[in-house]
Amino acid sequence: MSRITLLALQLLVAIVAVALWQFFATVPVFGKIWLPPFFFSNPVDVFSQVVKWFASGVIWKHLAITLWESILAFVIGSATGAMVGFWFARQPLIAAVFDPYVKMANALPRVVLAPIFTLWLGLGIWSKVALGVTLVFFIVFFNVYQGVQEVSQTVLANGRMLGMSERQLTRHVYWPSALSWMFSSLHTSVGFAVVGAVVGEYLGSAAGLGYLIQQAEGVFDVGGVFAGMFVLSIFVVLIDIGVTLIERRLLVWRPAPSDGRG
Repeated sequence: MSRITLLALQLLVAIVAVALWQFFATVPVFGKIWLPPFFFSNPVDVFSQVVKWFASGVIWKHLAITLWESILAFVIGSATGAMVGFWFARQPLIAAVFDPYVKMANALPRVVLAPIFTLWLGLGIWSKVALGVTLVFFIVFFNVYQGVQEVSQTVLANGRMLGMSERQLTRHVYWPSALSWMFSSLHTSVGFAVVGAVVGEYLGSAAGLGYLIQQAEGVFDVGGVFAGMFVLSIFVVLIDIGVTLIERRLLVWRPAPSDGRG
């Protein structure tokens, strides 16, 4: 399937979903509106709210704050997760000692941590960044750890036979394997970094997309809530595209996936 055909099908799915939403929110079927506007709004009102935000310029400040929080959470969480995961994988004793504590920390509900971070770090950006880091860290950590563990023993044996030092094996064997797993996790981590920032804003802030959504919800503005979620979704997609471009740049050695046509 060509890329243009795939994009066309993806766009068609979106168009059909929006059309059905508009239809069931505005047209009575069997004498009943199946998606009452008070609870579900409708695409026209949501789009109008988005246009109003961008036309007035009110959205830009909130977008910038959420973007900055998400980038910091993503970079800090990914970097620390990759480094700690690689270190644990190369130090089996350390991994065995800390294994139960890592699992306990990963099991903690992050939403419960949000008020604690607010208490420790205040209502500024760092409490939101800290929440995002806790979400991103473990995703990257476990993927990098597994990536190093999955290194082919045959490749390692061949490298040692050729006289490669541990430093060379780390650079040319372990890290390439870890990078493949890490970038697979980064696509998920992007969304979680934004979720951490937005949830933190929702629980306590004076700006950001989470703040906009919380304010709209407070006055029962369902259209504003959906508009905030729509902007947030586009926001995540754009960041994910950036991660994909970086991935292609760094993993040029990896073969392209099969398209299934043989």
